[in-house]
Amino acid sequence: MQSTTKLTGRVIFKGNPGYEAARKNWDPHTDRFPKVFVFAQRTIDVANAIRWARKNNVPIRARSGRHALETNLSQVNGGIVIDVSDMKKIRLNKKSRTVVVESGNRVGRVVDKLARQGFIAPFGDSPSVGIGGITLGGGIGPIQRTTGLISDNLIGLEMVDAKGRVIQASKKRNSDLLWASRGGGGGNFGVYTKYKFKVLRAPAKATVFSISWPWEQFEKVVRKWQVWAPNASTKLGSELSVGPKKGGNVSMIGLYLGSKTEALRQLEPILSVGTPTQKTIRLLPYLKATQFLLAPDPILTQKFSNQFSSGFGKRPFPDKAYKVMRQFLEKAEGGTPAGFFFLNWGGAISRIAPRATAFYWRKAQFYVEWNSSWVKPSHAAKNIALARNTRKKLQPYIVGSYINVPDQGIKCSGPVYYGKNFPRLRRVKAKYDPTNVFNNPQSIPPA
Repeated sequence: MQSTTKLTGRVIFKGNPGYEAARKNWDPHTDRFPKVFVFAQRTIDVANAIRWARKNNVPIRARSGRHALETNLSQVNGGIVIDVSDMKKIRLNKKSRTVVVESGNRVGRVVDKLARQGFIAPFGDSPSVGIGGITLGGGIGPIQRTTGLISDNLIGLEMVDAKGRVIQASKKRNSDLLWASRGGGGGNFGVYTKYKFKVLRAPAKATVFSISWPWEQFEKVVRKWQVWAPNASTKLGSELSVGPKKGGNVSMIGLYLGSKTEALRQLEPILSVGTPTQKTIRLLPYLKATQFLLAPDPILTQKFSNQFSSGFGKRPFPDKAYKVMRQFLEKAEGGTPAGFFFLNWGGAISRIAPRATAFYWRKAQFYVEWNSSWVKPSHAAKNIALARNTRKKLQPYIVGSYINVPDQGIKCSGPVYYGKNFPRLRRVKAKYDPTNVFNNPQSIPPA
């Protein structure tokens, strides 16, 4: 029996060299001290780690890109962190237009590899996020109106379950697990090692844009954006950010999968609002366009701690919502990445029924998220309260929340993240992890 429960892969126990580096997450204030990190090289290493954890009664966390916005979702005191980031194979099949990606790849690497071969891989707003985590929660981003969510392109997977068994899922087998993995969030059903995606041919060129306005014009710009963006061409994707009053501005970045002339025609309504201070609109080869949008994250660990929250807007914000936004932005710490972020919705996302995959919130007009940031640990409490109180005040104007932007202030979070899909997700959980081995403060409980 002993041989089946030995840890394999790159194993780092507490006290070993490399332990502190292994603990580092994107959020600098990681306050968890796991017993051991296993950097899996192959699927068998994941299976061995799960069996070892079960035998030694140690809690498990899975980790892919270290971008968990709440650190205790990817690390746990005295537990084992199964990190797949050394598993980086990518196999593209041009003929079948599919790609098999190991779950330790970072999004930027997948996008870059595929773009060089003439294919589109959907992406979010950061290249250093792990494909393992972003896929399971849905995977939103600027080209989703053309491609759908990252998870909408998931057609097969390999996962290791709570008994250390390797499970394959596709439309034909374990289809309930595939359904749940398309938006049901990470850390719920098992540790994922491989994904199979369908891919689209990339256009030769795409038009990218980056536009800024003074902070004082944020209400004007957001108002127009919320009406314009959902009705623009589905070949156009845009992200709108509003920074804190202290030193922040309004900025929009995105792309149009077509010519510059057509892009300018699409952008005209938003360009005519306020007085843009900076305008970049460029037709680029597709690979260069992805590099423009996925500007490298400066470093893995940033200086700031954050508290995020999110939701989906069903209709444009009324005046009262702008008052809430303004209060938040006036109180947010200047010089930090705090603020509001909007992403346009519709197109390919809304063509899929809310119950067809685990990702429920398909009928929105836009996605909205906000975050407060701070450097000094003594500022944590007031900033966490600021983000969470803003959620309470915005509640009348939003529905749901995005599991990849978790907020542990949400009580009874299941229906908030998963809508009417929550009961079915609990049944899938009961089938694949009946004893709730994979759990965290907001995980799905078995039915």
